[in-house]
Amino acid sequence: MSKVTEVEKIMDANDQVAGLIRDKLTAKKVFAINLMASPGAGKTTFILRTIQELSSRLKIGVIEGDTAPVTIDADKITAAGMPAVQINTGGECHLDAMMMNSGIEQLPLDDLDLIIVENVGNLICPAAFNLGTHANVLIASIPEGDDKPYKYPNIYRGIQCLVLNKTDLLPYVDFNLDYFKQGIRMLNPTADILPLSSKTGEGMDAWLAWLRARIGEKKHATK
Repeated sequence: MSKVTEVEKIMDANDQVAGLIRDKLTAKKVFAINLMASPGAGKTTFILRTIQELSSRLKIGVIEGDTAPVTIDADKITAAGMPAVQINTGGECHLDAMMMNSGIEQLPLDDLDLIIVENVGNLICPAAFNLGTHANVLIASIPEGDDKPYKYPNIYRGIQCLVLNKTDLLPYVDFNLDYFKQGIRMLNPTADILPLSSKTGEGMDAWLAWLRARIGEKKHATK
């Protein structure tokens, strides 16, 4: 059997499990997002800010993917009052559907409105694996530079929302916002682009409105 055929079998099996996960979450009226980013983009701070803003209205669960058995990020989520599951990928550079399935089995789905999956931090591997979530969200950040859509195109193609984090650093970093957006639009004309700062809260309202709208659509569709 060729290596290509073996890879195809792995991806097909992953997609089948992902489909079952999505059906299960939809039936439970739980909206799930796959949150991807490079290391240092501010994923955990962004998640904590989202929880802070929405915890009075929504019950949120978090799945944390890490290449090492550390629970630092999951502990932060738990301290914020929301259930969190740590998934150790055993050195793999991404989560896959089987890992995702293991994660949701440890969450109280009947009590949740939203699951945020914090994927392993890189801009290559996570783009290839369907997790069964309802939306893919990518966090980019100002310090990473404005050329990332041109260097890592695949991860931008499959997202529904691009969060541009750390906008409070724009005065101090050489970042061409128009050039950055042009790169995204060439790859993905329909993705929503939301500049914000998880640190200051500026722009978070637009993200929260985007998220609430998607959750509402999913709950309405499953009535």
